[in-house]
Amino acid sequence: MNLYLLVLVVIAGALLLVSLLRLRTVKTGTDFLLAGRSLPAGVLIFTLLSSWIGAGSLFAGAENAFRNGMASLWQPAGGWVGLLIIYFVAPRARKFAQYTVPDLLETRYGAAARVLAMIAILLAYTAITSYQFKGGGDILALATGISPMQGTFIIAIFVIVFTALAGMSSIAYGDVVIGVMVSVILIAAVPMLLVRAGGWAGVERALPASHFQVLGQLSIWQALGFFLPVFLLMLGNQSMYQKFFSARSAADARKAVVGWVIGTVILETVIVVIAVIGSALFLHASDLRPREIIAYTARHALPGWMGAILMGAVFAKVVSTGNNYLFSPATNLVHDIYSRFLRPQASNRETLIASRLLVIGLGLFALAQTFQSSVLAVMLYAYTVYSAAITPVVMAAFFWKRATRQGAVFSIALGTVVTVVWNVVPHVLAADSPLARLTTEFDAIYPAVLLSVIALVVVSWLTPPPLPEQVQPFMES
Repeated sequence: MNLYLLVLVVIAGALLLVSLLRLRTVKTGTDFLLAGRSLPAGVLIFTLLSSWIGAGSLFAGAENAFRNGMASLWQPAGGWVGLLIIYFVAPRARKFAQYTVPDLLETRYGAAARVLAMIAILLAYTAITSYQFKGGGDILALATGISPMQGTFIIAIFVIVFTALAGMSSIAYGDVVIGVMVSVILIAAVPMLLVRAGGWAGVERALPASHFQVLGQLSIWQALGFFLPVFLLMLGNQSMYQKFFSARSAADARKAVVGWVIGTVILETVIVVIAVIGSALFLHASDLRPREIIAYTARHALPGWMGAILMGAVFAKVVSTGNNYLFSPATNLVHDIYSRFLRPQASNRETLIASRLLVIGLGLFALAQTFQSSVLAVMLYAYTVYSAAITPVVMAAFFWKRATRQGAVFSIALGTVVTVVWNVVPHVLAADSPLARLTTEFDAIYPAVLLSVIALVVVSWLTPPPLPEQVQPFMES
């Protein structure tokens, strides 16, 4: 067994061990879905960090850095700015303390908003899960020599089994192990790679000058096209809200955001720096796919043991993010459909079985979406669906008392439809048609979010204001 495969096997074994140990704590549906609402701030920090930094950063962000250099920081910067707002939202979310974002939306806007939100979340989160599978498949292919497709199937099976075992508890405590390991190894890899590249001056000599400019070769609209989907996903991210609902207290939720901000800024900057150094070392490598630049650099530019651990860290992050984004829509279906409409009197045992079966079903649906070639393109699509459909109404729930049920329904529906249509049009119309050119040149984030917000504001002002009891749970005491 080669060193790279050995490290991956050890990491996979450790994660399964954590899951099996936490399995004993799962007795009820709340234990499975929200870890019994018992997570302290320290655990929350690492599970938030691990769920946010996955294939979106390590593959899509690395692909962006390979093409655009340090200007690719526009992408993670959206999350950093979003976190400043989340600091004030976190204690309100814990005060509300339900199970899902559709819970939140129904309390504020009614059942129709809940159903439409669930559709948007399923579309976005299974797409995000799909490129975690794809990224994990790339890692297995580089480590073992199997095909990326074979690796994708193996990682999908592992993530589905891991997620189905103990739910939120196994995910959160597994994330502590992953978060510590990844943070240490990513930071330690930078000076070693700089020595290999001849220092930062050597990196600058090997790459175009635009790689070190604020915008690089991007226009301001292209830069904002990376910034806005990440920013808006951060504000409405259901996986994040589930962690806040799982917190031991509102104070723990707010403390966790502070640690999350610090960790995210450091690690996402380090990821971009590693990708840029790797680009300088392997810009003309014939067997390199841009999305694999970090894993490829670990394999070919670091000492064997260090490269194996770094590749293992990337693998662990992909597993962690896949767990989180697979588990989140499963929670929706269990809580919003099964427990509410299909089996409202279901026992704890029946709910646990349903939860695990839905994790398996959604995992297979995500696996069916792995045919996409560009991880970056899928990431932007998934983030935009969520950003346009969910984030405006979630933020209005906490900060705008005048938002109404009708306004929210129009906003969610329009945001979802515009994003999907905008991404489908280039594939069904002739490339030289005016509409196809328009949808290719302008990212969906602009029309989708603009129309979603306009619908929310205009329809809300044209309809009667909400009742005080609908607004009260979301406002500061």
